Amino acid sequence: MNRLDLHAQNQIFNEARTHHAFTAKQLEEGTVQALYDLCRWAPTAFNAAPARFVFVQSPEAKQLLTQALSEGNIPQTMQAPLTVIVAIDKRFYDRLPELFPAFDARAIYTANLGLAERAGLQNASMQAAYLIMAARTLGLDCGPMTGFNPGKLDELFFPEGEWTSNILINIGYGDAEKLYPRGPRLSFDQACRII
Repeated sequence: MNRLDLHAQNQIFNEARTHHAFTAKQLEEGTVQALYDLCRWAPTAFNAAPARFVFVQSPEAKQLLTQALSEGNIPQTMQAPLTVIVAIDKRFYDRLPELFPAFDARAIYTANLGLAERAGLQNASMQAAYLIMAARTLGLDCGPMTGFNPGKLDELFFPEGEWTSNILINIGYGDAEKLYPRGPRLSFDQACRII
């Protein structure tokens, strides 16, 4: 595998920003499919892929979503052409015989539902990050959010109880003129150890 050049690294990490305001530019047709087609190949434990993605685009669905949002997150969500609900399939392990045929990994989770819940949260959260990276490779900007009422969101979008909400991600073309100053990050010495 070849190292990506600095331009690619900048687009995905170094110069990418969290956007709280979006322009009126709409997504090109096929963008939603392209997002999923990229992020679905990224790794998860036992290839379990517990995340489920609800792509909220219609004005009606956006309006419904506002009922679960923190007040400060409503304007950016209504501006963004796409909001993704990254949810967790509570019974993701039922797909393991198909997704991980090497051995019966499903039994690991059915024997320990606490482990299944933790694995679902960890791996679906990774998949949310993969979706952000996929969006950035397509030239899109993102605004991930945890400022919402998960119980209310689940009631509105997942009343059957099989999925539960994890993270929301606004996606579109960010308004660079409305960016906040970039926040600092921990240094290597503050955040890392080599042992």
